[in-house]
Amino acid sequence: CFISMITKIKNYLLPQLFIIYTRYLIGGAFVFASVIKIKGHRFTSVSGEDAAINTAWHFFETMYQSGLYWKFIGVGQLIAGLLLMTQKYAKLGALLNFPIILNIFVVTISYNFAGTPLITGLMLLANISLILWDYNTFRVLWNQKPIAEDTSRIEFHPLWSYIGIILFLFTFLYRLMYNQYNLFVWFGFCFVVGLIGAVIGLRVFYKRKRIKNEALASNVL
Repeated sequence: CFISMITKIKNYLLPQLFIIYTRYLIGGAFVFASVIKIKGHRFTSVSGEDAAINTAWHFFETMYQSGLYWKFIGVGQLIAGLLLMTQKYAKLGALLNFPIILNIFVVTISYNFAGTPLITGLMLLANISLILWDYNTFRVLWNQKPIAEDTSRIEFHPLWSYIGIILFLFTFLYRLMYNQYNLFVWFGFCFVVGLIGAVIGLRVFYKRKRIKNEALASNVL
């Protein structure tokens, strides 16, 4: 059944890493996009005041001119992104992020955004995969008893929370201090930190696996 399939997949290393780094990716993207709104600036340097009323630029200009609502969107994105990046509270982050990314996807297909709906569509699918990953927990939302998770999985190692906090702080502070940003600097830092985390995580995984195999071998003997 569906539950047993999800449980089986969770025991493999690659799906766990995929979920961990998907949380970083979506969460980081939302934190990156949120700070400029919280600061009360336009998402782009282009004003949409003179754009036609049925264009995306006019739509974004209207939200920007609202002031409080524009900042409210930013705060919502920041909270959802932070929760995802902490890993520990990623379940709540995935739930909070779902209506946000769904709304963004609908907006991009409602206006002429060229290839943007492909990106937002992939982000929506990624967020759905995060919710499905934690299906055992979310069962309680439709009055079904939640299923306990195996906390010995590498997914639950504190390492990922530390990395998530580092990535969040860098992204938040970088966007807070600089209105003009270099995307390659931000992405480069996040890539290096994420790569270091992956190396450490793999070492921990294989060390645990070796100890487990040695324990099984000793029991057999």
